[in-house]
Formats: sequence, C-alpha cells, structure tokens
Amino acid sequence: MVDAPRVTSADRVFLELRDAIVSGRLEAGSRHSIYRLAEELDVSRTPAREAVLRLADLGLVVVEKNRGVVIVRVSPQDVLDVFELRVMLEVPAAARAAREATPELVERLREGLDAMRAAAAAGDEQDFTEHDRALHGLVAAASGNVRLEEEVRRLRGSIQARGVSTIDTSRSIHAVAEEHEPLVRAIAEGDAADAARAMLDHLLHTAELLARQVGGGVDPDAEWPDRVRILVGIK
Repeated sequence: MVDAPRVTSADRVFLELRDAIVSGRLEAGSRHSIYRLAEELDVSRTPAREAVLRLADLGLVVVEKNRGVVIVRVSPQDVLDVFELRVMLEVPAAARAAREATPELVERLREGLDAMRAAAAAGDEQDFTEHDRALHGLVAAASGNVRLEEEVRRLRGSIQARGVSTIDTSRSIHAVAEEHEPLVRAIAEGDAADAARAMLDHLLHTAELLARQVGGGVDPDAEWPDRVRILVGIK
C-alpha cells in the first residue's frame, strides 16, 4: 500500500489562501502582511512565506518588497496571456507528437479520451479534469522536452488555481471531451498539421470562453485569435 503524500503546513496555508482568493474572501487589490497571514492561519512565517511564493508563481498574488502581498485581480487579458503561452508550447508539441507517435502513445491517448468520456457520462468533474490534465500532459511529454512539459503543467495550474472553468457554464462536460477527439485522431494518424490545428482550435475556444466568463459576459479582444494564429503559422 502506498502512503498518501504528507500535507505540510505550507501546503495547508497555500490551499487556504488560494480558496480565500478564489472565493473573494481576500479581495482583489487588497494588501496583506505575510506576518499577519501567518498569525491568522496559526503557522510560523516560514510556511506562510513558502505558500505565498507558490501563489505568486501562479500569478494569484504579487509580493512587493517591504510592502507585503497584493491579491491580483484576474482579468480577461490575464486569461488570454496564459493561453497565448500555452498555444506557443502545446501546438508545436501536438505536431511533434503526431510525427513521432508510437503505438504506446496512441493507445494511452485513446484510453485517456475514453476515460474523459466516462467521467463526463458520470458527471464527475473532478475525475474529468484529472484525465484532461493527463491527456494534455501526454502530448507535452511526447515532445521530449522536460521544461516544456513542466511549463505546460504550471500554466494549466495557474488557470485552475483561479477557480474558473468552462464546464457547465459555457459548454457541457461532454462537449469538452469531444473537443479532444480530433487531436487524438490526428496524432494516431500521424498527421502533424491536423494535430496542431486541433490543439490550436481547442485552446483558442477554451481561452475565449474563459475570458468572456472572467469579464462578466463581455466578449474578449476580437483580434486576439488571429494574432495568436499568426504566432504559430496557422490561419
């Protein structure tokens, strides 16, 4: 039996602060002292500081020297900026995965898509999100670039940590699952161009829906998708 990972004080503080930010209990733009946060959460300054640095890495706070911690206001542009980076990393990774696809990779991708569909049918959003993360992770890992894989994971985490999701707000969990089918099919067929386009279409669609959601229903920058397509050379 494998022991569950030990939850440290820093882990607990990170989760509590993240939840407070996402829920709005810690208001965007408000300033806080690490010392006061540590005191309120009944921990020493060291785990509080570690948790704050993790939040800063996700873009949820800004640490200002001698001025404390400022809670970041999530804007539609923040969402678009994160997804622009994801496009620049994951679209070429999808093309490379198709060019260098092995039978093992194809099998794991198909199993991942089946698992997403099963989770969608069961209405299990948490399980679905985990399989979604794993499928994107497989594509990133197929690039053979460990740093790319780590950065994709970090960028996904920065969005998820903000507590925003398109599932059952602007599209169904089933629709999200099916957006991955063209990607898996293209990689299985070794079609790099189609794999790149499928990944691009999926990321652009997700970005626009999330940006609109964060912006209170206001449409995001209409020219953004075209600018991003130019970056990766896909019209």
